[in-house]
Amino acid sequence: MKQTRLAPLVGVVGCVLVLVSLLAPYLLVRSAVGSAVGVYYGEGVLNPLVGAVFALVTAIVLAAGRDERTDPPLAAGVGIALGGFVFIAIALWAVTVPQQVVFDMDAPAIITYHRWASSVVALTIPVASLWWSRTLGLI
Repeated sequence: MKQTRLAPLVGVVGCVLVLVSLLAPYLLVRSAVGSAVGVYYGEGVLNPLVGAVFALVTAIVLAAGRDERTDPPLAAGVGIALGGFVFIAIALWAVTVPQQVVFDMDAPAIITYHRWASSVVALTIPVASLWWSRTLGLI
């Protein structure tokens, strides 16, 4: 696979993983799923579902740039900007959610790592976009 097509593919996969990671609490919480996850996502400074919307838009832009339906340098730049916003939104939420909210949910213990795992997954989007910019010779 050409190097210029691999980096945006990694970015698109990162976007999908962000969406999957934000869906995970809905599958892990055992009782009162809607209200427990609603409180979990609503307690931080910024709702991480805002990041999910931008991750979806970023996936579309990166896929269009990869297939050259959009100018690849433009798509890489948009991927950096929107991917950075996705990471910042999810990281701000992860840092500001009170731990008591996490411990009050009826879910497996793995949920305590969800916030941090989602932040790490969100970081793949701007990193892949930067990688793509480098392979295109922009930086």
